[in-house]
Amino acid sequence: MDPVRHTLTIVSALLCLTFSGLAEELSQKLQQVSVTVHAGRAQGSGVLITRDNVNYVLTAGHVVDGLRTVMSFSDNESGGTKKFAKFSAVKVVKELYQDGRSVGTSSVEGEVIAYSSAEWGHDLALIKLRTKIADASAQFYLGEAIPANGTKLAHVGSLLGQDGSNSYTTGVYAQQGRVLFDHVFDQTTCSAFPGSSGGGVYLEATGEYIGCLVRGAGETFNLIVPVRRIKEWASAHKVEFILDPAKPVDLKAVKLELLEPASDSAEPRYNYRTFQAWFPTRLFQALE
Repeated sequence: MDPVRHTLTIVSALLCLTFSGLAEELSQKLQQVSVTVHAGRAQGSGVLITRDNVNYVLTAGHVVDGLRTVMSFSDNESGGTKKFAKFSAVKVVKELYQDGRSVGTSSVEGEVIAYSSAEWGHDLALIKLRTKIADASAQFYLGEAIPANGTKLAHVGSLLGQDGSNSYTTGVYAQQGRVLFDHVFDQTTCSAFPGSSGGGVYLEATGEYIGCLVRGAGETFNLIVPVRRIKEWASAHKVEFILDPAKPVDLKAVKLELLEPASDSAEPRYNYRTFQAWFPTRLFQALE
């Protein structure tokens, strides 16, 4: 064989092994931070964030909104009424693997500590687990530049619910800044199914989290709440610590929600039914 061709063949083989090893390392890293969120009959995805040895899970707001109850109380000072929202406990499940097969699950209850609805807000929720389920934490993309269209991405989520937990799919940034009825989304081509809602989308090059997958109109046409919107939500709800481990954790300052009405109590400020028709799939799995 020609020495030059032989050398190129060896280099090509080594590069393939290197890229294969990096891809395997990335998939394992992202699957470590992926969990399934069980909220009543709904199952969605979530991403682990660990701060001060406590696990938190970032997910989509609509995954947990079936657990939300709005209560009204008389306000003796004003003579009117006050409304408070509360959530029932959420179950978070981590799939366990050994020697190339699933060997069981680990399940922990948690409480929703910050929430924003799909109809009125950012469609995000943060869950604080009652005990630690894993020593893992997502890393967020905090750069100012929006990733360019065509940038390679990965999604890890519970496709079709618990049975598809830790599914790893890939795609690209398809479009930035789709503005739909006052909401800004980015579009990706990562394969997603019911159960993917709340799962993370990551830069394949670095493994950094760039958005929360919330809605789709087909397996490879889906929308994410981009991290630049998550920053706004985190600031408003006083949970900036999830994005930056250098930020202090002050749970007393955390705001559960910002006076959003119950989903059936008022019409949203935009035509949400039209939005539903365009993007019909809230990517969570409802069990009958």
